[in-house]
Amino acid sequence: MTSHQTTQAMKPATAAKKLGVYLQATPAEFQQGEVSRGELNALQTDPPEWLRELRRTGPHPRPVVAAKLGVSIAGLARGGVTEALTTEQIDALKAENPAWLRRERSTQADVRKETARLKEKKAQQQSGDDARS
Repeated sequence: MTSHQTTQAMKPATAAKKLGVYLQATPAEFQQGEVSRGELNALQTDPPEWLRELRRTGPHPRPVVAAKLGVSIAGLARGGVTEALTTEQIDALKAENPAWLRRERSTQADVRKETARLKEKKAQQQSGDDARS
Protein backbone atom coordinates (compact mmCIF):
# COMPACT_ATOMS: atom_id res chain seq x y z
CA MET A 1 0.00 0.00 0.00
CA THR A 2 1.41 3.35 -1.02
CA SER A 3 0.59 6.37 1.06
CA HIS A 4 0.56 9.73 -0.60
CA GLN A 5 0.12 13.02 1.12
CA THR A 6 -2.46 15.36 -0.34
CA THR A 7 -1.53 19.00 -0.52
CA GLN A 8 -3.63 20.96 1.90
CA ALA A 9 -4.75 24.23 0.34
CA MET A 10 -6.49 27.25 1.79
CA LYS A 11 -8.48 30.10 0.39
CA PRO A 12 -6.63 33.36 -0.24
CA ALA A 13 -8.63 35.07 2.54
CA THR A 14 -7.39 32.49 5.06
CA ALA A 15 -3.80 32.81 3.86
CA ALA A 16 -3.99 36.63 4.01
CA LYS A 17 -5.31 36.43 7.56
CA LYS A 18 -2.47 34.11 8.58
CA LEU A 19 0.03 36.47 6.94
CA GLY A 20 -1.54 39.51 8.64
CA VAL A 21 -2.24 41.39 5.42
CA TYR A 22 -5.31 42.96 3.82
CA LEU A 23 -6.49 40.60 1.07
CA GLN A 24 -7.67 43.34 -1.32
CA ALA A 25 -4.15 44.84 -1.32
CA THR A 26 -2.45 41.59 -2.35
CA PRO A 27 -1.53 40.84 -5.99
CA ALA A 28 -4.29 39.48 -8.22
CA GLU A 29 -2.59 36.08 -8.60
CA PHE A 30 -2.61 35.68 -4.80
CA GLN A 31 -6.30 36.66 -4.56
CA GLN A 32 -7.41 34.33 -7.36
CA GLY A 33 -5.63 31.10 -6.46
CA GLU A 34 -5.43 28.74 -3.55
CA VAL A 35 -2.41 28.72 -1.25
CA SER A 36 -0.86 25.46 -0.12
CA ARG A 37 0.68 24.98 3.32
CA GLY A 38 4.09 24.84 1.68
CA GLU A 39 3.48 28.11 -0.17
CA LEU A 40 2.27 29.75 3.04
CA ASN A 41 5.34 28.56 4.91
CA ALA A 42 7.56 29.90 2.11
CA LEU A 43 5.77 33.27 2.23
CA GLN A 44 6.28 33.44 6.00
CA THR A 45 9.91 32.32 5.90
CA ASP A 46 11.07 34.35 2.91
CA PRO A 47 8.43 36.98 2.11
CA PRO A 48 8.51 38.48 -1.39
CA GLU A 49 8.85 42.23 -1.78
CA TRP A 50 5.08 42.81 -2.16
CA LEU A 51 4.45 41.11 1.18
CA ARG A 52 7.24 43.00 2.96
CA GLU A 53 5.88 46.27 1.55
CA LEU A 54 2.28 45.46 2.61
CA ARG A 55 3.43 44.64 6.12
CA ARG A 56 5.48 47.83 6.26
CA THR A 57 3.06 50.38 4.77
CA GLY A 58 -0.34 48.69 4.54
CA PRO A 59 -3.18 48.94 4.08
CA HIS A 60 -3.51 46.79 7.18
CA PRO A 61 -6.50 44.61 8.16
CA ARG A 62 -8.50 45.63 11.23
CA PRO A 63 -6.77 43.21 13.67
CA VAL A 64 -3.40 44.72 12.75
CA VAL A 65 -4.77 48.29 12.93
CA ALA A 66 -6.26 47.54 16.36
CA ALA A 67 -2.97 46.09 17.62
CA LYS A 68 -0.95 49.06 16.30
CA LEU A 69 -3.35 51.49 18.01
CA GLY A 70 -3.53 49.47 21.24
CA VAL A 71 -7.30 48.96 21.12
CA SER A 72 -9.72 46.13 20.42
CA ILE A 73 -11.38 45.51 17.06
CA ALA A 74 -14.70 46.46 18.68
CA GLY A 75 -13.04 49.66 19.90
CA LEU A 76 -12.10 50.49 16.31
CA ALA A 77 -15.72 50.07 15.28
CA ARG A 78 -16.90 52.25 18.16
CA GLY A 79 -14.41 54.88 17.00
CA GLY A 80 -15.81 54.73 13.46
CA VAL A 81 -12.83 52.94 11.90
CA THR A 82 -14.30 50.27 9.64
CA GLU A 83 -11.83 50.23 6.75
CA ALA A 84 -8.25 49.05 6.41
CA LEU A 85 -5.71 51.78 7.22
CA THR A 86 -2.19 52.44 6.00
CA THR A 87 0.71 52.85 8.39
CA GLU A 88 0.67 56.58 7.57
CA GLN A 89 -3.02 56.84 8.55
CA ILE A 90 -2.38 54.89 11.77
CA ASP A 91 0.51 57.20 12.66
CA ALA A 92 -1.69 60.24 11.96
CA LEU A 93 -4.39 58.85 14.28
CA LYS A 94 -1.79 58.28 16.99
CA ALA A 95 -0.53 61.85 16.60
CA GLU A 96 -4.06 63.29 16.62
CA ASN A 97 -5.00 61.07 19.62
CA PRO A 98 -8.76 61.71 19.41
CA ALA A 99 -10.99 61.25 22.47
CA TRP A 100 -12.35 57.89 21.25
CA LEU A 101 -8.80 56.53 20.90
CA ARG A 102 -7.82 57.66 24.40
CA ARG A 103 -11.01 56.11 25.79
CA GLU A 104 -10.52 52.81 23.95
CA ARG A 105 -6.86 52.57 25.01
CA SER A 106 -7.93 53.10 28.61
CA THR A 107 -10.60 50.41 28.26
CA GLN A 108 -8.05 48.02 26.74
CA ALA A 109 -5.60 48.72 29.58
CA ASP A 110 -8.35 47.97 32.13
CA VAL A 111 -9.15 44.69 30.34
CA ARG A 112 -5.47 43.67 30.42
CA LYS A 113 -5.21 44.48 34.14
CA GLU A 114 -8.33 42.45 34.92
CA THR A 115 -7.08 39.53 32.82
CA ALA A 116 -3.75 39.59 34.67
CA ARG A 117 -5.54 39.78 38.03
CA LEU A 118 -7.73 36.78 37.20
CA LYS A 119 -4.73 34.81 35.95
CA GLU A 120 -2.85 35.54 39.17
CA LYS A 121 -5.89 34.58 41.27
CA LYS A 122 -6.23 31.30 39.37
CA ALA A 123 -2.53 30.55 39.82
CA GLN A 124 -2.81 31.18 43.58
CA GLN A 125 -5.86 28.92 43.81
CA GLN A 126 -4.05 26.15 41.92
CA SER A 127 -0.94 26.43 44.08
CA GLY A 128 -3.20 26.29 47.17
CA ASP A 129 -4.94 23.20 45.76
CA ASP A 130 -1.56 21.60 45.01
CA ALA A 131 -0.38 22.24 48.59
CA ARG A 132 -3.46 20.46 49.98
CA SER A 133 -3.03 17.41 47.74
